[in-house]
Amino acid sequence: CESVLERYLLSTAISGSSFSLAVKELVHVTTGRHMNTGNQNPNMHDNSVAWPADQLTSLCVPGQNSRPIQQRTNGHAPWANGTAHRANSTAAGWYQNQDCTMSLLHGISTDWATVGKVLVTGGAGYFGHRLGKALARAGASVILLDIVTPRWDIPDGAAFHQNRLSHAVSRGTGANPIDIRDYDSLYSVCNEVDCIFHTASYGMSGPEQLNKEQVESVNVGGTSNVINVCLKRRVSRLVYTSTVNVAFVGLPIEEGDEDSAPCLPLGLHTDHYSRTKAIAERMVLEANGCPLKGGSLLQACVLRPSGIYGPEERRHLHRVMVNIERRLFCFSFGNREARMNWVHVDNLVMAHVLAAEGLTLSKDYVASGQAYFINDGESVNLFEWLTPLFERLGYSRPHMHLPVSLVYSAAFLMECLHVILRPVADVPLLFTRNEVWNIAVTHTFKIEKARRDLGFSPRRYNLADSVDQYLKTRSVQPTKPLLATHRLLMLVVLGVASILYFCWENFSLQPRDHTKIYS
Repeated sequence: CESVLERYLLSTAISGSSFSLAVKELVHVTTGRHMNTGNQNPNMHDNSVAWPADQLTSLCVPGQNSRPIQQRTNGHAPWANGTAHRANSTAAGWYQNQDCTMSLLHGISTDWATVGKVLVTGGAGYFGHRLGKALARAGASVILLDIVTPRWDIPDGAAFHQNRLSHAVSRGTGANPIDIRDYDSLYSVCNEVDCIFHTASYGMSGPEQLNKEQVESVNVGGTSNVINVCLKRRVSRLVYTSTVNVAFVGLPIEEGDEDSAPCLPLGLHTDHYSRTKAIAERMVLEANGCPLKGGSLLQACVLRPSGIYGPEERRHLHRVMVNIERRLFCFSFGNREARMNWVHVDNLVMAHVLAAEGLTLSKDYVASGQAYFINDGESVNLFEWLTPLFERLGYSRPHMHLPVSLVYSAAFLMECLHVILRPVADVPLLFTRNEVWNIAVTHTFKIEKARRDLGFSPRRYNLADSVDQYLKTRSVQPTKPLLATHRLLMLVVLGVASILYFCWENFSLQPRDHTKIYS
């Protein structure tokens, strides 16, 4: 059966009021689908998102049709029951400088010790935990929420909620199971929360991109629950972590901004992650200005970061490192001059804190209803940028250069094999199709809007420092070599991909035309 989301993806260009109505239905259906039916909150639907059709206008340009703004109220309350607290000052050996998170917030005007509680979804993840720690060190009362156990200590001044099978529960701390896909559990933890940083997502890279059901349930269903909990619990501020992928589908973008590179129609995206993040982004922007229960309005904004790097980042650095050591990352492809942006985790933390400030009366609600590209303010070529990683591992940069069509064909075949054989075998993925375009095609974005509105001024960082820090803390166990069957499978895939590439080049088997995306 087709999911609610997939029914709306059948069109290649859903926009304007049609898309807005689709979002309206998605908010209700996904919220209901992922509720805990055994213990439903009887008041849940009283204040769910239910925007009149005449208010659901085009979302192509963030910030248009924002609702009126009014002052919000803050509050303090004891921690909710069922939280795992940080009870001592033992610091994890994660930060190169223990004062770095405090220096990150230097110049921030908000006194985070005086506002209500702050909740970070995805709080056990690399970025979410870093953000939570920075806020806690600034004096905020922080709730970190995730379904997995964090690799690092719970920061002082923070509480952590995790799932039923987590380590903290087994130790008897009594933490409640919390999942953003379960409305009731999310509702229970948001009492007296003033601001939510919604960083949780699924399907960003690698094999998880192909798990469409999970990608949709987290990115769309979870976000709809977050929005409705904000309205019901009077959470006055919502900062959503989106992605540059909502504006990029494989066509070159040079120094794009929020006007020239808007969130694209859903049918143009080649991967489910980008589609669902685009839907979630539009849901959040439409929710901006919606009335909260008991008065006041929700202030919401969206940040679109590029790829994240930093000390102990494991999603990108670890995966590339493993493929280098397995001698799989032995070739380059695409435009040799292709450039992209990256963002250091601490710059991204700063951007989120500034965005939350921009949703307050003291900042004239400058960020309300807005979307912002966030990066380090520099563009790099991926293979040049990764040079420190190759050097530290004792390998040379790739000298072989392959046509992007060949690599794309191989990625497509590997995706198919991964899905087909998933029940019986783990087929390794070097790249997905979306990742091929991200590497091969220039897509750079300006951050002038974030500089102007938020006062965002990214600091300069060096990837080599992050690589050195990562190598110091990585497991001493050697990288497992590929099995012989995996190597044979990859050779077969490359052979078939070569045939497809030959057909592609000689029989005009080209992909669909994307030339009208920005027209």
